[in-house]
Amino acid sequence: MKSDRRVAARKVVDFIHVAELTSLSSYNVIAREGVIADASQSGFLVKVERSQLVPKEYRENLTMENLVGHQVVMYLPQMNLDLDGTITRATHIGKGQFEIAVKFSADVPEYWRDCLVELLPAPGELAASGEKS
Repeated sequence: MKSDRRVAARKVVDFIHVAELTSLSSYNVIAREGVIADASQSGFLVKVERSQLVPKEYRENLTMENLVGHQVVMYLPQMNLDLDGTITRATHIGKGQFEIAVKFSADVPEYWRDCLVELLPAPGELAASGEKS
């Protein structure tokens, strides 16, 4: 059986703000905010500071593994866009920071995912475009 992990090319992106990472099963907010650090046609990686975690159990522990498999939704205010998907990994990476990998929902068309990744700014692209104005 072939694994589909990391088959899509990853794109490192400028920090795209994420507001309210919310569980769709309980409608509880998992994190008040975070940033998308990289993205691919299959999903994206969200970095969250411990202080932004809402449930006390996550702020007080170094594990969030029980989130794997949860369907979540988040809002990207810079793009006025809601994204949803399934958490495939949630790990503490040190210094109070967590990485949450989210796989796009199966009903999101492939062409739409490709377009979204293409539109996400590369590091420095937002600052560079602001300087031209």
